[in-house]
Amino acid sequence: MSASRRRAGAAVVTAAVTAGVLFASPAAAGEGWGINGTFATSSNGDFAKVNERFQDQPGERSTWTVNTQCVSPTECTGTVTSDAGWSAPIYTTNGLYYVKRVVPNWRFCADGQPVEGLQVYKIYPVGFDGHVDASADEYTGENQTTGPSGSCGRNQWPSIRMPFYMKKI
Repeated sequence: MSASRRRAGAAVVTAAVTAGVLFASPAAAGEGWGINGTFATSSNGDFAKVNERFQDQPGERSTWTVNTQCVSPTECTGTVTSDAGWSAPIYTTNGLYYVKRVVPNWRFCADGQPVEGLQVYKIYPVGFDGHVDASADEYTGENQTTGPSGSCGRNQWPSIRMPFYMKKI
């Protein structure tokens, strides 16, 4: 095939794609995308890891109200409000939902000094078979809280990770 025929074919394809994008009827923004509603959440402390070593920790249970606005299935932002008394932003990156918040007085050193932690929830929708299912109303992932390196005189970031589960109620 000659170079001019390939260029002509590429021009036709480009024109068709451009026309499709320009003249397609707009879908309702956020239709069926994102996480919205009230959810029962739990973090399982029985399977917690403290600095990558299994160690039982107190679990967490709460009810979240989640409101997101999406411009595409992979680009959402919003707010999570917990009945535990906090609110935090929620957003998507690479197919995962992230909720990040600062936990004041997360831990205390031996001398009584408080240490704050950064709590990060990584969440994704999961179907009955345990695989990713974008249409599911159940979510799983991880709850990780990390403190600053050097806290309590140790040159290590204290970190606690637990499995996380969330179901619409």
